[in-house]
Amino acid sequence: MPRPEPPHPALTRSPTEPFGWLDARLLREDWLAQLGPDATALLTLLALAADRRGASFYGRERMGRALSLSRDRIDRALARLLELQLVAQRPWRPGHPDGVWQLLPLRAKSAPPRGGEPVRIADVVDRLRRER
Repeated sequence: MPRPEPPHPALTRSPTEPFGWLDARLLREDWLAQLGPDATALLTLLALAADRRGASFYGRERMGRALSLSRDRIDRALARLLELQLVAQRPWRPGHPDGVWQLLPLRAKSAPPRGGEPVRIADVVDRLRRER
């Protein structure tokens, strides 16, 4: 089945410099549902502000202004990103709340436990076709 045309094919966007990116697995593997809206917005902001190594130097106050979120909501969103190991932080100095934020590669999703039963290759192929 051919892919449908976008509404305005002449207006197709293309990456510019600098260009932030997010791993498509965030959507496909249900990471966004785990994050919630505030952490998703903050992850998007950090991706857009990041350098080529994934490092961003935005402080919490600037993050809050950019997203119209309170300091408490920013703190909770950052805690969620840290908990899920989507970002790492190195403070400017010990005990300082702000510093360098780095986007981390997504962890590989663990495979579901096997039941020990043999599986026919044809069954696996059929299942993969249905999942498309």
